[in-house]
Amino acid sequence: QVQLVESGGGLVQVGDSLRLSCDASGRSFSRYAMGWFRQAPGKEREFVAAIAWSGSITRYSDSVKGRFTISRDHAKNAVYLQMNSLKPEDTAVYYCSAGGRPYSWSARTLPDFDSWGQGTQVTVSS
Repeated sequence: QVQLVESGGGLVQVGDSLRLSCDASGRSFSRYAMGWFRQAPGKEREFVAAIAWSGSITRYSDSVKGRFTISRDHAKNAVYLQMNSLKPEDTAVYYCSAGGRPYSWSARTLPDFDSWGQGTQVTVSS
């Protein structure tokens, strides 16, 4: 099992930027895909971004493509989500997640995420 701890959330204005961090521990971080999801009040959790175990392949939801960037640092066992040009609709609790199978990535489906952090709140004020 992997432990995930998110940080970096906060209250920002429309158009601002934030960088979320997720520190991972408990298993070989570099072998697993990582992802970010978010959940707004009254809505279901939705996919935001994912990065393959190698760090060379990424995937984004249409709503954040071109504004958000996911990255990972194997030396620090961390994954990041750089969020630019934030909008009020980006307001949500953001969750870091880890894939359940090592060296697994599909061009057609999302990884099987099986571990989750506690979440960090992002609020974009207009």
